[in-house]
Amino acid sequence: MRDLNFSIKQLCDRNRDGSHSTQANRQKILNLVADQIHGLGFRNLKPGNIKPKHIEALINHWKLEGLSSGTIKNRMSCLRWLAEKINKPSLMTKDNSSYGIEKRIYVTNKSKAKQLDIERLEDITDPYTKMSLRLQQEFGLRREESIKLIAEWSDRGDHIVLKASWCKGGRTRKIPIRNEQQRNLLNEVKSFSKGKSLIPINLTYVQQKNRYEDQTAKAGLCKMHGLRHAFAQLRYLELTGRLAPAAGGKTSKELTAEEKVLDREARLIISAELGHEREQITAVYLGR
Repeated sequence: MRDLNFSIKQLCDRNRDGSHSTQANRQKILNLVADQIHGLGFRNLKPGNIKPKHIEALINHWKLEGLSSGTIKNRMSCLRWLAEKINKPSLMTKDNSSYGIEKRIYVTNKSKAKQLDIERLEDITDPYTKMSLRLQQEFGLRREESIKLIAEWSDRGDHIVLKASWCKGGRTRKIPIRNEQQRNLLNEVKSFSKGKSLIPINLTYVQQKNRYEDQTAKAGLCKMHGLRHAFAQLRYLELTGRLAPAAGGKTSKELTAEEKVLDREARLIISAELGHEREQITAVYLGR
């Protein structure tokens, strides 16, 4: 293993920021970055030797590869994390536009919402996976969150709390318990898991994630991230009294001034409940 790859691996191992999937993706991207820096002719580097010229060479390489602005921004985020860990915050500017990276386009106004197919759900033989899927639908959870959730700890009466270590980006959050269906499911999960997560005691998280993937694939349940889209669109309807643009409701241009205020308030709430920091990301789920 080259020095740069090895040093980056050690850095990632020492700094466990974010959820398991965030850590794994970050290390994968930074390992790729190290390979590409080597491939661009910069040899025998260590993290502390990385300079702005190396960053610019990488960005130019990615543009020539035809990568999307979203992919490049994800890689830039990992590089900024690396710059912070090696105490070189000035290595990169904070604004991607200074590198000529276009803004990511979120708006499609095409719904990706999915509901659980009950018949296919019954084909799931692993009860842990089945409950994780139901939690994803009722609370808009990510897959990792639905597997790691400890219902007994999370249940605070009128809302659930998700630990930072379960969540993408390492951000704790609250999600309200709004109806009897959510309450009944949470009680069912608590009774089943007995103070534990939805990871069997004889398995690791990765092993249960693999079982989840295998079970859902065999049952024909794909693109389960669409359950979060459905959750977001339902919340928008509850908060505004109208359908989201992606579900056939009014677009931003068609809203009155009063409706626009309510639209923004609803999007901020939904963004927080989904575990995002920016209102802009709600366009992925709701349209614009």
